[in-house]
Amino acid sequence: MFRIAARSGASHARRGLGRRAFGSKAQPPSAVRNAVWAAGTLTLGGLGYLYATDASAGVHKYVTTPLMRLLDAETAHDLAVFSLKHGLHPVDRRDDDGLLELTLWGKRVSNPVGLAAGFDKNAEAVDALFGLGFGSVEVGSVTPAAQAGNPKARLFRVDEAGTTVNRMGLNNDGVGVCGDRLRSRFWRLVAAQSQRQGETVAALAATGNRSARGDRLLGVNLSKNKAAAADAFDDYVGGIRALGPYADYVVINVSCPNVKNIAAASDVAVLENTIRAVVQARNAMADYRPPVVLKIGPDNDADQLRLIAQMALDYRVDGIITTNTTRSRPQSIAQCEGAREEGGLSGPPLRDLALATTRDMYRLTRGRIPIIGCGGISSAADALAFARAGASAVQIYSSMTRDGPGKAREIKDGLVDLLEGRKWVDMIGADA
Repeated sequence: MFRIAARSGASHARRGLGRRAFGSKAQPPSAVRNAVWAAGTLTLGGLGYLYATDASAGVHKYVTTPLMRLLDAETAHDLAVFSLKHGLHPVDRRDDDGLLELTLWGKRVSNPVGLAAGFDKNAEAVDALFGLGFGSVEVGSVTPAAQAGNPKARLFRVDEAGTTVNRMGLNNDGVGVCGDRLRSRFWRLVAAQSQRQGETVAALAATGNRSARGDRLLGVNLSKNKAAAADAFDDYVGGIRALGPYADYVVINVSCPNVKNIAAASDVAVLENTIRAVVQARNAMADYRPPVVLKIGPDNDADQLRLIAQMALDYRVDGIITTNTTRSRPQSIAQCEGAREEGGLSGPPLRDLALATTRDMYRLTRGRIPIIGCGGISSAADALAFARAGASAVQIYSSMTRDGPGKAREIKDGLVDLLEGRKWVDMIGADA
């Protein structure tokens, strides 16, 4: 009996060992298993990171941006600027197609799609915005003294039209604070370039773009404080002297519909005195003289446009932006809740007005002054229409806040398709 039991116990033991042995062969050693899991996790994590940090990724257009729109409009804007400022943003990783290249004021620009003033009012996120793929980034408007702007609420969505109405009132940190940011940024980036390229800081500062990028432009939009007299121009003159050294071009905003003393610049005499004073101040700058660009509104009549064009030619203004926002309301959206708010309307309803102004200014200046088209541009077809009307470059704003940070890349890709092998510069004024 004992021998039988012993043999039975031994048999059970062998079977148990066999099962354990078989089981150990089916399961990889723990070190190998952990390595496989680690490699898979790193791979998926890396792919996820590349996707999430690509400005063109659908998650930004279809998830992140719609979630931001659950916030009120101004809070969403402030959060977007905060995220960009602190590096929490995607980037455009692809090089621009050579068909999109142009030259503005003697400087090469890799693509004609710029960001309009009003998004980065205080020059806090310049390089992050360049990282989204814009050929130019315009900061401001900046006034000599900081000002809080109009009382809230002052930014309203018009969802039926995919746009906004604003009466922000030129809230900004002022020339002193914004100037410190622009100055610090410029010299920091030039110093880094000097170390990489082996050139002196002085040489790079004398010849390089103020964007500190070889194929991108940084614009600074200047305005005047609400307390300034309607016919005064000292605020613009002080602004160009303080901020002009750090801008690839300076914009004189004489068309803001939300500040009475600036809207008053539709007075031709006031406008002429302002243009004359600013150009003279620019010409008197010692070392570097940025191009002066005039930003006009979309609501001027034919006689006003004719006079503005002649003044721009007479005083050798370097460029014209067409256009600012409009106080008018197309009949199609007049009854929409947000559209009934007082302020400047932007987005698609502004497109036809801005396009007509672009066409008129190109004709009236005989194509001798570069025009930057702005107002309601939300697609490659819109951008191309502005080029054919006479715009050398375009700017967007509302369409990016609506469709997300990949908008610049979306328009650039669409333009390459529409151009069908032709160059952007060959389309400028094609319909004139």
